[in-house]
Amino acid sequence: MNLAAILEKFQPDASTHRISIPPSWHQGRTSYGGLSSALAYQAAKLSAEELPPLQSAQIAFVGPLAGDVEVTATVLRRGKNTAFVKSEISSADGIGLSCTFIFMNRRTSHLDYEELPRPDFPPIPAEENVRSGPAEFFTGHMQYPDKRLELGMATNRLASWHRFTEHSGLDHVAELLCIGDALPPSAMGLMTEKGMVSSMNWQINMLTNTPTTKDGWWFLESETHQAANGASSQYMTAWNSEGQPMLTGMQSVAIFV
Repeated sequence: MNLAAILEKFQPDASTHRISIPPSWHQGRTSYGGLSSALAYQAAKLSAEELPPLQSAQIAFVGPLAGDVEVTATVLRRGKNTAFVKSEISSADGIGLSCTFIFMNRRTSHLDYEELPRPDFPPIPAEENVRSGPAEFFTGHMQYPDKRLELGMATNRLASWHRFTEHSGLDHVAELLCIGDALPPSAMGLMTEKGMVSSMNWQINMLTNTPTTKDGWWFLESETHQAANGASSQYMTAWNSEGQPMLTGMQSVAIFV
């Protein structure tokens, strides 16, 4: 089941959405974090009429989620320009994801500044040069040009083009939230021993009201700036096919080795 088919399960007039997360969207024993984030966003987006565009989100990966889950969303406050919406996903084991989404109308401002350093973008891969992950893992729904990670690379930065194999007709905000977490934690590029890692939270900021890209391709970038004592901190950026920044983020990652 692709992302569009899962999001179609949400009903606009429902206060609780009951969704089954297919095994093909798992990473280990839990749902892929990007999918969980997109499900929480979908519930938040439907929680009130005529919400402004998404500006920011705080996403806490509380515990594992798999199989049948319930997704709820509650408007915490709605002002003239901004709405705060809390969204949670629960399973039989309790809450697995807790999010606060901030929807905001953009205002006219004297500030117009952006100085994100541009990476060296490799060419978007040709159709014959893409690969996907195994069918039982969430990367089976994606395409990318190379092997995503090798341990012992002695690098704190991972970056690659990614897209969903089936990307037509998607809400690009939900699409970005879902694919924006697709890279492995970049601290794994520094690891010389195999071990478990797990994202604990994700702070994101949207840089545009209407993210767009060509043929579904997004360039994902993740850079670890600190790793010690069983955790790492990493910056993340998602760019569109024209090299324009669409989303920035930061994650705290637990490291069990």
